[in-house]
Amino acid sequence: MNESIDFIQTPVTTLYGSNSFSNAIMRERLPKNIFKELLAVQAGEKELTLEVAEVVAASMRDWAIDKGATHYTHWFHPLTGLTAEKHDSFISPTSDGRVMMEFSGKELIKGEPDASSFPSGGLRATFEARGYTAWDVTSPAFLKQDPTGTTLCIPTAFIGYYGHALDKKVPLLRSMDALNKQALRVLKALGNANSKRVLTTVGPEQEYFLVDQEYFAKRTDLMLTGRTVFGSMPAKGQELEDHYFGAIKERVASFMRELNLELWKVGVSAKTQHNEVAPNQFELAPIFTTTNVAVDANQMVMELMQKVARRHGMEALLHEKPYAGVNGSGKHNNWSMATDDGINLLEPGDDPASNARFLLFAAAVVEAVDRYALLLRASTATAGNDHRLGANEAPPAIISVFFGGPLSEVLDDIADGKSHERKGAGRVELGVTSLPSLPMDISDRNRTSPFAFTGNKFEFRMVGSSQSIATPNTYLNVAVAQVLSEFADKLEKAGDKKAAIQVMVKESYAKHRRIVFNGNNYSEEWVKEAERRGLPNIRSSVDALPILVKAETIDLFEKHKVLSKEESESRYHIYLEKYSKQINIEAGVMVDMAKRSIFPAVSAYGASLARDATSFAAIGAVSAPQEKRAKRIAEVASELFDETEKLEKALAEAQGVEDAFTQAKSYREKVVTQMAVVRSRADTLELLVAKESWPFPSYEDLLFKL
Repeated sequence: MNESIDFIQTPVTTLYGSNSFSNAIMRERLPKNIFKELLAVQAGEKELTLEVAEVVAASMRDWAIDKGATHYTHWFHPLTGLTAEKHDSFISPTSDGRVMMEFSGKELIKGEPDASSFPSGGLRATFEARGYTAWDVTSPAFLKQDPTGTTLCIPTAFIGYYGHALDKKVPLLRSMDALNKQALRVLKALGNANSKRVLTTVGPEQEYFLVDQEYFAKRTDLMLTGRTVFGSMPAKGQELEDHYFGAIKERVASFMRELNLELWKVGVSAKTQHNEVAPNQFELAPIFTTTNVAVDANQMVMELMQKVARRHGMEALLHEKPYAGVNGSGKHNNWSMATDDGINLLEPGDDPASNARFLLFAAAVVEAVDRYALLLRASTATAGNDHRLGANEAPPAIISVFFGGPLSEVLDDIADGKSHERKGAGRVELGVTSLPSLPMDISDRNRTSPFAFTGNKFEFRMVGSSQSIATPNTYLNVAVAQVLSEFADKLEKAGDKKAAIQVMVKESYAKHRRIVFNGNNYSEEWVKEAERRGLPNIRSSVDALPILVKAETIDLFEKHKVLSKEESESRYHIYLEKYSKQINIEAGVMVDMAKRSIFPAVSAYGASLARDATSFAAIGAVSAPQEKRAKRIAEVASELFDETEKLEKALAEAQGVEDAFTQAKSYREKVVTQMAVVRSRADTLELLVAKESWPFPSYEDLLFKL
């Protein structure tokens, strides 16, 4: 039976990780030699043997069964952007009609789900079904518990019969290996013989909306697309700035408490929660962890948000822009690099050597962001994020790096060959004397920047709230790995390492500081300045995605063994098709809502006005207001009818296009454009029709009632 925990009385220290088969649990349950072997496997020092897997599997099975588990699943990240799982029971029948509870090392290491119905982008035919899941030994197994039972979930990678990556986890792990390899080369060239591994770490801040289930159930658009395709703004929105960091409502606080407890049980370090800018919008932030573990944890966060919200009579909306007119939701991807012996490579130090290392790695990130800006933009390309990027609420589609004044001054002086003077710190010469004492908060935060340095990490703010963070981190890792590989080539050949670092930082930053901007990224002046600097401004996902199949991108991924040419091309087609399918659904929902709900409601209301006008006239009363209103409603309703027919025509034309890019372009330029026209007419009608006669809950209901 399921484990019962008194959440009120049980200390968080006891609760935390109770449903996670973490290293701490394995240390307690595994033989010392087996645990030591597994740690070596996790560190990439040894291959996993079947003998070790058998012992781990037996211990994992016993732990899970003790907690009420009857089934296990290989939990993976297909290219849908969601997670997938196929449940198998532990039971194994015996000859005497009984069952044994079994789980072997082979079953732990490898699974075989049907891969035929997952998107593959042409990597396989639909009649080819074999796919394999492989245990990710570095990400802890965990238990899913609900009233239906308990299931052991084993994080895995997902590959096809011929070894192609069919998921988001495999390229991510490959990119982490690539960055590790190149960063270690740089560290070794700098004389670091202690660090054995460099890991990227991530802390993704998750934004989301909550809405009452009663209203959600009455909005077909929210149920089928995650966003409202119709809806006029109420008199009050977010302009009073009274929701951000405001007191959390009791109902929401209750949801947040249960969400935290569920996350803590599976070892997800939910740390910070607060009201966001828009009404009924909120944020949850975890503590940093290794990137692949953070990716798994964030998928659990999104799943549990929706599950727990329903228990409280609400729905959690993860769409980037569920409501027009108020802020959308992002997922701020806080990214850094750290060694296995505790060195944060993006944290300024107190001595010349550590500061030289910091500036070298910081310069590498700046160069990577500038050279591969198009790739980073493509990593955030989704139909939902197109509603968010470029608006005065989120980072613009122009990618830039924020450093803040003090650090920018140091880097600018290095690039310009000047000595940096700072009061109380003396003269600064890279690699010879120490930098000025730089506190953790080396600059103010810039919430308008797409890629901001925040003391010891970079905050990639362009990632959409519904996205898996696997792809953005994969692309970022491989971009930085490429620059570090070039830095390592130079350092390994250099005789005077200090002089080489001075030259490398100077040349790299001088060439790529065009990407650094410390001002207001929302301003029109920045758009013009960015264009002058030659920085791309790609507003559409459709226009962003072609970089994935450019020769230079394919070469980059192949060089670092992250994606083959076939795998890169498959993702390009999958993302284009997903974009087209999403817009097709949204447009279809819009047509359906207009025809089956709005037209009947408007017609009925217009008829009632006409009857009222007739009644007033019969008794000699003034009927002008009713007549004018009825006439205006009839005019706009006629326009809505005509524009809806145009939308249907544009939709049919887009559906008939075969080429994936041309089709997505048609959806973007014709369907999306026409949807905006249809919406404007419907939203006008909403303000003309009595609230009780309008067929859907209003924005006032959705945004302010919880």
